[in-house]
Amino acid sequence: MPLLLSASDPQAVALAAQRLRAGGLVGMPTETVYGLAADALSASAVAGIFAAKGRPSDHPLIVHIPAPAAPSAQAWADAVSPLVRDLPDVALALMQAFWPGPLTLILPRRDGVAAEAAGGQDSVGLRCPAHPAAQALLQAARTEGVLGLAAPSANRFGRVSPTTATHVVSEFADLGDGELLVLDGGACAVGIESTIVDLSRGVPVLLRPGQITPEQLEAVCGQPVRARDAQAPRASGTLESHYAPSAQVRLMDATDLTQALATVPAGKVAVYARVAVPSQPGVQQRTMPNSADAVAHELFAVLRELDASGVAEIWVEAPPAGSAWDGVRDRLTRAAA
Repeated sequence: MPLLLSASDPQAVALAAQRLRAGGLVGMPTETVYGLAADALSASAVAGIFAAKGRPSDHPLIVHIPAPAAPSAQAWADAVSPLVRDLPDVALALMQAFWPGPLTLILPRRDGVAAEAAGGQDSVGLRCPAHPAAQALLQAARTEGVLGLAAPSANRFGRVSPTTATHVVSEFADLGDGELLVLDGGACAVGIESTIVDLSRGVPVLLRPGQITPEQLEAVCGQPVRARDAQAPRASGTLESHYAPSAQVRLMDATDLTQALATVPAGKVAVYARVAVPSQPGVQQRTMPNSADAVAHELFAVLRELDASGVAEIWVEAPPAGSAWDGVRDRLTRAAA
């Protein structure tokens, strides 16, 4: 069983940093989801992530870096310089606007560093997380000589992302405390993975929606943010099927969902919807909030809870239109694929 320690305990954070220096794995809280962290510049440590998750080694990881003590354009440039060979002005503008926070930037990778974490690509995804426990761990790891942490979501590949430390422990229950240490930093505030923007080709391209919307990005970039195209680099969380529980997820509009419930066998279906549906024996129901941020915060935890009940299908009311819902819609669409 993985070793679970409080992220508010400085000794636990120091122990986790030492594990990282030694090439081990740490479950790390962030504001988005929990990450499975390892030394991003160690090929063997990164290989440990891929092995534990069952993740293809050509599927790139996001590298997390600590925030500078006094953030400024120059400080951010210095912070990413060990990993990045070319830093466009728009990247610095986005860093100053949204870092620390739920934004990942894909940038040209410096030759000879983090090739395994980048999945062999000549670009690398970087993020500076806002969670105080993540920052404490990143700073402690830096004092141990670890410059950045590769940290995909701390779950088996393709499954529902974890938003609590207990999710991580249950996901990797077969690992011993010598193989995985998990820092408990509470429930993740955002609840879905970061927005990913590709800046490796000179213009901003949205690869994965998240809490930060295209309109917010464009206001900082001063130019349109393009949609993902065939030339986009591979990035985390962009496979057609992802974030999936064992039960089949079905996205339905309110009318279809309500009508279908009239004939569903008891105990076979769980429902997560904004529309009021009649209570039905044997059908578990969770009310979906009307706020996109509130749904994002609880989405993965709700999917895990309903999946654990043993139902065959989870029926989810499709999110409404609007860019604020794009991150939730993306996760649900991939979960249902």
